[in-house]
Amino acid sequence: MDVRGAKIASAVALFALIGALAAPAAHSRQANTRVVLTSLESGVLADLNQIRAQHGLKPLGISARLTAAAAQHSREMGADGYFQHESHDGTAFWKRIGRYYGSTGYGYWSVGENLLWSSPQVDASGALNLWMNSPEHRKNILTPRWREIGISALHFASAPGTYKGLEVTIITTDFGVRH
Repeated sequence: MDVRGAKIASAVALFALIGALAAPAAHSRQANTRVVLTSLESGVLADLNQIRAQHGLKPLGISARLTAAAAQHSREMGADGYFQHESHDGTAFWKRIGRYYGSTGYGYWSVGENLLWSSPQVDASGALNLWMNSPEHRKNILTPRWREIGISALHFASAPGTYKGLEVTIITTDFGVRH
């Protein structure tokens, strides 16, 4: 379900999935813990929020829970050599994210995801440029309902499978809203 370009530097998933589920309000909400981002991850957040501001949208706050979900998925894709929204075991992306960023206790819950794999030299502006030139990824970035984001950018010296043993950087951004 994804398309890879001829060169690793321009490989991106062709689509980003958006899942929306409603859950009955019940349990209490837990506060996010502090998130420490790498310079690439901080750059992605800053550039993404700048694009949102240019389109009159609210900036996204960093979520520890969404960041944990994004990091787990980036690690799994790099270690297991695949590139898709679904987990290696076939679990839908929204179910995987829901393990970290649950819907229990909220009347409304929705998540989305953008993925990218590229050469290790990818920077934040390059990643955002690739996503903004893909209608599905652009839609996620410019979705007004999102309030939080989790970002993971992981470098692999030699990734198997899809990556053919090459050195790659995998970026996962998980978008969310719950209230």
